[in-house]
Amino acid sequence: MTTYHTVDIDGVEIFYRQAGSADKPVLILLHGFPSASHMFRDLIPVLEEHFLIIAPDYPGFGNSASPERTDFEYTFDHIADVMERLIAKLNLTKYALFVFDYGAPIGFRIAMRHPEQITAIISQNGNVYREGLGEKWAAREEYWHNPTQEKRESYRTAFAPTTIKHQYVDGTKGNLVSPDGYTLDSAYMSRPGNDEKQLDLIYDYRTNVNMYPQFQQYLQEYQPPLLAVWGKNDVSFIPAGAEAFKKDLPQVEVHLLDTGHFALETHAKEIGELIIPFLAGCANL
Repeated sequence: MTTYHTVDIDGVEIFYRQAGSADKPVLILLHGFPSASHMFRDLIPVLEEHFLIIAPDYPGFGNSASPERTDFEYTFDHIADVMERLIAKLNLTKYALFVFDYGAPIGFRIAMRHPEQITAIISQNGNVYREGLGEKWAAREEYWHNPTQEKRESYRTAFAPTTIKHQYVDGTKGNLVSPDGYTLDSAYMSRPGNDEKQLDLIYDYRTNVNMYPQFQQYLQEYQPPLLAVWGKNDVSFIPAGAEAFKKDLPQVEVHLLDTGHFALETHAKEIGELIIPFLAGCANL
């Protein structure tokens, strides 16, 4: 059974889902954009008999508080700080990370800061290599180098319901994706003031790409067990990003599934059934 909680982290109410038993290995699920922990609603039931699962919403996302920009800096470093403090507050000292989309740069920051706590990493379309950046990222990099207000405003399309729906359904077979996920994400994104916070994060994403060499150095040095399971039809983070892990992790396990960016919408059971034996085989779990 999944239970629902909030906890105060430095004055910000953070929402998280919890499932499984406290005597099981810990698995932390880190969501992506424009979603929240509800994206794991089909995965959690597959995994809950095997793990203690914690799935938080970031500040400004889902059911967590959304502080004003004057009170909270919307950067990936800061969100990673909040997630790091949440983990500490929950007294979690050994855990595996499931990272997706935005969850990858957040999770890898945490892993770099606390390598001794990481038992394994599951990357589901969670990119840390330039090889994994699809064609759209060329325009974003040009924006990062020349951040005009006009270009910033152009990224408001990222929050449009049609754009969000396409993130879910593109690359999938017809009629397999429930409208529930993208409809809820559209509602979250449309809340007053949320647009500017999300635009801050789109601009700050440049820091993640700049940190790719550091993330890769972490992998090379600590060799965490890693499972890369990707929707191979994702146009944002293309399959080359999954294959690139092989450069730094000779033992990496890579699976490419016939689906899109939000692979859990169509393949939650299959992904869960890959995670269970993978984590069972990790000696330090």
